Amino acid sequence: MAENAPPGSAGEVFRVFLKLGLTSFGGPVAHLGHFHDEFITRRKWIEEAGYADLVALCQFLPGPASSQVGFAMGLLRGGPIGALAAWAAFTLPSALLLVLFAFGASAFGGPVGVGIVHGLKIVAVAVVAQAVWGMARTLAPDRQRASIAVAAVLVVVFAAGSVGQIAAIVMGGLAGLWLCRGAAAPVAGHLTFVVPKRVGVISLALFFLLLLLLPVLCGAASSQDLALFDAFYRAGALVFGGGHVVLPLLEAEVVRPGWVSEDAFLAGYGAAQAVPGPLFTFAAYLGAVMGPEPNGVGAAAIALLAIFLPGFLLLIGALPFWDAFRTRPLAQSAMRGANAAVVGILGAALYDPVWTSAIFDPRDFGLALTGFVLLAVWKAPPWLVVVLTASGGAVLGLL
Repeated sequence: MAENAPPGSAGEVFRVFLKLGLTSFGGPVAHLGHFHDEFITRRKWIEEAGYADLVALCQFLPGPASSQVGFAMGLLRGGPIGALAAWAAFTLPSALLLVLFAFGASAFGGPVGVGIVHGLKIVAVAVVAQAVWGMARTLAPDRQRASIAVAAVLVVVFAAGSVGQIAAIVMGGLAGLWLCRGAAAPVAGHLTFVVPKRVGVISLALFFLLLLLLPVLCGAASSQDLALFDAFYRAGALVFGGGHVVLPLLEAEVVRPGWVSEDAFLAGYGAAQAVPGPLFTFAAYLGAVMGPEPNGVGAAAIALLAIFLPGFLLLIGALPFWDAFRTRPLAQSAMRGANAAVVGILGAALYDPVWTSAIFDPRDFGLALTGFVLLAVWKAPPWLVVVLTASGGAVLGLL
């Protein structure tokens, strides 16, 4: 990669990312497009080849790809403080909006209010269906990977909860080593970040230590604060394939134990489609509406930090080693299989809880189908589909 722009200040990074956090609608792919315009075309912070390679790394790793790219750009421009400034500025606008929605959701009463909340649940059906459709075409386009996706559905059905989802991803990776072998994908570009290998190793060790140790500490300490952090950390650590995959992981962590009701969960997920910034800020909403304490603003902050932390630890850990690792054919095969399994996990979640909790009659189905066509065919902005579908739900509530 050629020379990047000279380093800037953390304040500059914060201002640039705050603008992006207020205006970046449309999900991870759209966010990466906004970043491209801002950092390559307008500000020339990084060259095209370096940016493409950074995006490839963040899409390879578990975690929120657009937020990881933003974190890395902040690191490149402003050092460690710049990385934190980039994350905070890009994340806080949508997190605050969703916390406000959490506090105001209980005010929705009467037929119109109930209809709006139901419309938000129907939005989730359209959004997740579009995500499954798009991911299946990209990540499971052949017989081998389609078979892995179907097998992942069966694993999740027969082993409910996070255990089944982890097993499905591991199964997908192992099956990929066998079924997805072939010519290695061409590698272009060269990614250069000043992250010492020692720091990378420490970050990777901390990632795995927290993943393995937190459940043990929760069992020993019986602390709800620790259990909350563990649940959101584990969800953030296992999100392969895009932000929407966090839906079944979070559902297993917060709905099944009874921390958040299914209706509140899906209404918040629908509302998350209408705000700018990363979809992972849905965690702040869930923390705010928790039944058991901690809840409110404190739990929102814990959930938000916990769900983003593993993706950033993995990113810091991978940066010093990425150039060598990404050329290995076995690594590419395993990731093809794991990504195909992710399609199956999200497909299973599309049925339960998303479909079963929102579609009760042909009118609900018609509204969900309209939302899906607007998203997938007309390419309508997600916030507009949320507004139209919530309004449709209010009309249905009056009928």
